[in-house]
Amino acid sequence: MTTISNAQELNKPKVIIFDVNETLLDLDSMRESVGKALGGKEELLPLWFSTMLHHSLVDTTRGEWNDFGTIGVAALQMVARNNGIEISDEQAKQAIVPPLLSLPPHPDVKEGLAALNDAGYTIISLTNSSNAGVRAQFEHAKLTHFFSKRLSVEDIGVYKPDLRAYRWALEQMNVKPEEALMVAAHGWDIAGAKSAGLQTAFIARPGKQLYPLADKPDYLVNDLNELVDLLKTL
Repeated sequence: MTTISNAQELNKPKVIIFDVNETLLDLDSMRESVGKALGGKEELLPLWFSTMLHHSLVDTTRGEWNDFGTIGVAALQMVARNNGIEISDEQAKQAIVPPLLSLPPHPDVKEGLAALNDAGYTIISLTNSSNAGVRAQFEHAKLTHFFSKRLSVEDIGVYKPDLRAYRWALEQMNVKPEEALMVAAHGWDIAGAKSAGLQTAFIARPGKQLYPLADKPDYLVNDLNELVDLLKTL
């Protein structure tokens, strides 16, 4: 994969902003715990995650706030009921929270982040997970030292891809939209960041697709190392 056609217009970003779940951390390791809660149907993991994302935006549009883990528990119970399964709050929590906090990084992540650090980039994270959640995730995955700052939408009560989340992150780093690069494996995250004026890079993790009705990302790559190589050309 290569940069999109406007590569010649791109400036070297002052800040690189990373999504966390599925972009840096591999959610596939949760198949066993979520599948067990859903009667052995491990194939329902993507449906659970998309249901959680969907209802995080339901809360945002109605001006309410529940943390990502709480929404995840509710989403798992919804998917379970649609499959004729009843699980308690505690059963759903145990199926989600411990595994979510102990996700492994994708194989390319540590090498790619180290290369970005060596190249002098300021890198931060912007996640829908809670502050405590992403801190635990980074500590377990041994990613903490790569990042200058961890940002959670918990601090503003608005979930990505609401444009306010990206604008808030830019304010925290005191940069203009065009001076920041958002890196994500989610088409919806790329769509939101692009609409907020940021440069964007889509990492095509297995099973992930861009939203066809949104503007294309500036970079389209298979993994983080490929993005590092492209940034060297700026």
